[in-house]
Amino acid sequence: MVNNIDFGNRIQKIMNHYAISASSFADYMGVGRSSISHILSGRNKPSLDFVMKIVDAYSDVDLQWLLYGKGTFPKTQNNPVEVPPSAPIPEKNSTVTTAQDLFTHPPAEEIKSEDLTTSEKKLSSAIISTEQKIEKIVFFYADGTFSSYQMKKT
Repeated sequence: MVNNIDFGNRIQKIMNHYAISASSFADYMGVGRSSISHILSGRNKPSLDFVMKIVDAYSDVDLQWLLYGKGTFPKTQNNPVEVPPSAPIPEKNSTVTTAQDLFTHPPAEEIKSEDLTTSEKKLSSAIISTEQKIEKIVFFYADGTFSSYQMKKT
């Protein structure tokens, strides 16, 4: 039987080996980011499909090592590390952080008006002109509490 905590630790070891974040790991394999988060925390057990995606995506991961911790990782200690194509390659002087927020999205690129087609400009002006009104704002705090603010009707 697979131990959830040990399995999560082995996933973390793979991510550390390739110097990638949990979100990059999930994106590369085509699984949900929350799946990685739940497995790393020991909340969920991995599915067979999930395990096979890891073994298929990362050739240095041995199935027996991944499931039961038997054997070694990487499979061949002498071969140079092959970084998956979508994994970010850290710069020489950068620090790799392994604990990252799985839900933060990178800032969107600024799109210039002159780069848009006429139909895209019409669509964007239609979206901008639609006024959406905020009804409620909720703040969630690290200690598990929250504050809710209801907007006044005008």
